[in-house]
Amino acid sequence: MFAPALRPAHPALNHHIRIEREASVELEDAILWYDQRRVGLGAELLDAIDAVMAHIDRWPGAASSIPRLTKDIPARKAAVPRFPYSIVYLVNDDTIRVLAFAHDRRKPDYWRTRVVQPTRSERENEPADR
Repeated sequence: MFAPALRPAHPALNHHIRIEREASVELEDAILWYDQRRVGLGAELLDAIDAVMAHIDRWPGAASSIPRLTKDIPARKAAVPRFPYSIVYLVNDDTIRVLAFAHDRRKPDYWRTRVVQPTRSERENEPADR
């Protein structure tokens, strides 16, 4: 752990986080699957996801850039500790758009069809999950 004087400064948490419907369904399915394996394991997955989301909110550019995407699409992928999942997201100004809670060993890159940037009207009319 960092000594208090050596802890990095945390920028203000002021990003608008929008979780796509498909991503929400993926997360719900994963939580249910883990809870069927062991009661409470789904909650542990959700806690791990929440911790990664807080890190993404603080430092949206810290996760790995996703290769083979054009430079004008700022997609990133953050690993979830203890679980074979990654959070795939786009950063656009003050908005973080979560495209997928992707299982690392299933259907690689299936979420790429979700990468299309939304139009302004879609952004304004889409409800936020967070």
